Amino acid sequence: MLAKGSFPWIGAGTLFTIAAGYASTQMDDISSIILAFLFIIGIALTIFFLVFFRDPERIPMGDEDDAVSPADGKVISIKDRTICIFMNIHDVHVNRAPLACTIKRIDYRPGGYIPAFNKDSTVNERNHVIMETEYGMLELTQIAGILTRRIVSYISEGSKLIRGERIGMIRFGSRADVILPEGYEFAVGVNDKVIAGQTIIAMRNGKEKKEK
Repeated sequence: MLAKGSFPWIGAGTLFTIAAGYASTQMDDISSIILAFLFIIGIALTIFFLVFFRDPERIPMGDEDDAVSPADGKVISIKDRTICIFMNIHDVHVNRAPLACTIKRIDYRPGGYIPAFNKDSTVNERNHVIMETEYGMLELTQIAGILTRRIVSYISEGSKLIRGERIGMIRFGSRADVILPEGYEFAVGVNDKVIAGQTIIAMRNGKEKKEK
């Protein structure tokens, strides 16, 4: 499955590849070599877009009150109730709701070009989403990275989401910060790899001890 909005990118790469390939067959000098090189670049770009815009189905793990990761990537910071996840270029960039919720507010802001893993990247383009859950308010901030800087939202204020449902994506390098409701304890640590909509990042206080 491919992410929403991916077809113009994949289509452009495909058309570029076809055009370069056809043109190279019509030349018999140095131009054909250049066009053949562009044909190879076109193939590489098309494959890259197909991989980048992949959007696999995900089945959330754990119980309904377990918060799942909003993004694929690596945990780069945990402080108080906030967890920051960095998405590298090879990660799936479709983001998902950590808990079942109602979208109360969406605050989109344009911004700069600082790499998403940088602590100052909060000046970048970002989308701040406030979610009302059964367990309290949850805040998710999508932060765009140094390339393209385009956040695509699938939701609107008033939307009701189930845990792990898609909320949007970020192109092409990015970060997701989550502020969890009171009463949650993190189940992952810094440098851990997480999977959007699947990896449990936090559990209700005392739950793990009771289960043991």
